[in-house]
Amino acid sequence: MGNAKTKKAKSKNQTAKTTNSQVPQKQAEKTSPRTLTPEIGAALFEDARSRLEDVFKALDIHADAQARLMQPGLSLQVSIPVRMDDGSLKAFPAWRVHYDTSLGPAKGGVRFHPDVNQHEVTTLSFWMAVKCAVVGLPYGGGKGGIQVDAKALSSLERERLARGYIRAIADIMGPDRDIPAPDVNTDATVMGWMIDEYEQIVRAKVPAAITGKPLPLGGSPGRVAATGRGALKVLDLWAEREKRQPEETTVAVQGFGNAAYHFARLVSERGYRIVAVSDTSGACYHADGLDIEAVKQAKSNSGKVTDSQAGKAMTGDELLALDVNVLALAALENQIHCDNVHEVKAGAILEIANGPLTSDADQTLAKRNVPVLPDVLANTGGVIVSYFEWLQNRAGEKWSEAQVNERLDALLSGEAGKVLTRAGTEDITYRQAAYRQGIERIAAAIMARGNCQDCR
Repeated sequence: MGNAKTKKAKSKNQTAKTTNSQVPQKQAEKTSPRTLTPEIGAALFEDARSRLEDVFKALDIHADAQARLMQPGLSLQVSIPVRMDDGSLKAFPAWRVHYDTSLGPAKGGVRFHPDVNQHEVTTLSFWMAVKCAVVGLPYGGGKGGIQVDAKALSSLERERLARGYIRAIADIMGPDRDIPAPDVNTDATVMGWMIDEYEQIVRAKVPAAITGKPLPLGGSPGRVAATGRGALKVLDLWAEREKRQPEETTVAVQGFGNAAYHFARLVSERGYRIVAVSDTSGACYHADGLDIEAVKQAKSNSGKVTDSQAGKAMTGDELLALDVNVLALAALENQIHCDNVHEVKAGAILEIANGPLTSDADQTLAKRNVPVLPDVLANTGGVIVSYFEWLQNRAGEKWSEAQVNERLDALLSGEAGKVLTRAGTEDITYRQAAYRQGIERIAAAIMARGNCQDCR
């Protein structure tokens, strides 16, 4: 087992790698994840649910709660007609799923991606339910997605699509029922269009109905960098327990979107050595550490991190095989799986993306005593600051960025600290500890609502 005790020994062994992070001599075989077809999406959902079996047994969860947690509570599929700039009409399939709302209204982002399907959205809503419970937020799990290549749309076409989505789901959303937020290929601008459309529909100002909004519309300072900042906090807490100093720790980051960029920037500022980052074009590597702002500038200019002069280009697969202390996965689902997990040489894994490890890859790493800081803990910074935005909107308050960051730090210190401590106390992996913390809270809320013959 990859338990907390054996992880400590593994982490210490990785110290020797700090000054010797090398590009693999042999290029790794092509192991990029497959297109997320509906069949693969269904397997993704089953893979995610399979993690519950261990939790149910360990916590003796009542059969009623088990039954509720194995299926989403609500799943809506819609078709969004959009008038394109050339005058043609296209219809885009879209979904919104509420997985479980026992702890509060559904909470989760909306993604624009050509591979989105119902099974993926359902899986993401399941993970949202777990992660909100892990960090003690008064939310259930929700998620939404539109099957579209957002990069092929003009700004006006994206706006029409975003507004059409809100018109389609308006009946099942709101500040007390379901609160959307940004996700893959959506941002504050898109949330601004969405909240404007929703407020026109309900004929009222309801800023708490959507989070991740532009600041003038009730957005919160600190929201843009929140996911990266939260991941840094989890990394810091783990490193402190392992007695590892930032300057002794090398980090490779798969991804360079919003969360990955802010994570890389903040981690570099903290003193960790970021030796590689990647995007769809490939990766940029420098053994002595990258200038993250220089990579960001190259990405802004050409759209590719591989065009940066801050380091040398390598493939995304080579990045995954780097001999580093920490590999941060901040791209999409299923990035490390049974076909490429044996190429991974990192001393620890930090999951910033949702579901970047398949369960079989997770088990393989556990057997190798490679600690994994799981997504349901490591990427909660975004939803925590979304919660702060929701609180500010409902109270009519405006917090400073310093206040937001301070409260994020305090909340994660407490809840993440409980997970790390539980892993050590119960001699289990960090993922098992996080899932137990989240599921026991959801199950308690389910049972407290009654309608049970043998649990009074």
